[in-house]
Amino acid sequence: MRSLSHTWFAEGYIDFELKKYTLLAYLQEIHRQFDQQKLYPQLADVIMHYNNLMAFKHNKQFLQQQFPKKLTQVDINKLENLYQHIIDDDDLMKELEEIIAFALSQMNATIKDGTEIYEFIEDKLNIFPIGLIPLENREGYIFLREGKVKQTRVYQYRLSFFEKHDEKYRSIKTEFIAEWQTSIVNTFENIKAELIRWKTDLPNPAVYGIETALVLPVDETLLPIAKRRLARLIQ
Repeated sequence: MRSLSHTWFAEGYIDFELKKYTLLAYLQEIHRQFDQQKLYPQLADVIMHYNNLMAFKHNKQFLQQQFPKKLTQVDINKLENLYQHIIDDDDLMKELEEIIAFALSQMNATIKDGTEIYEFIEDKLNIFPIGLIPLENREGYIFLREGKVKQTRVYQYRLSFFEKHDEKYRSIKTEFIAEWQTSIVNTFENIKAELIRWKTDLPNPAVYGIETALVLPVDETLLPIAKRRLARLIQ
């Protein structure tokens, strides 16, 4: 996928037409992926760039707080130096403001398109418990099935909670375990029983089935959306 650096808008020659071409080429590739119903990491990438622009636009003092953790101190220092240099040059600042305004508008429209796809797919997901759910349900298994296929992909999940800037967040990590063939006799309940016999580290796991009639890319769309939906469900 065509990508942008964290500081693409202020790197090299700051020219509106040049940056416009760079941005539109990037967003064209994002929309091409959206047309194939591939949302991740594309949607998250656009949101990250949008937030970066907003952070730069508002105040350089907020850069370190608002930019993602993977942005290095070198990158932050580079942005702060760029910011100081640009605000001292009226013509350069005017050009950059035009670039940022255009980019924010275009990215916002792209984020809206991706969000609409996300919400449509999320609405088509059916999540249900397999058997009884134990009180401790922050670790267990996901049985994922899409379309009319008989294969069920099994993932082990682990949900964790953390705080950042006085706000609470949830993080869910998954690990692919195996793929089972489902049938009238080999039901989700039978797969759960076999899984417990096979993996003794979780003798009483929480197990959730997640199904959709849609045919979707699993890693790029279905699994990320299913994980987020399940994270909200678990208390």
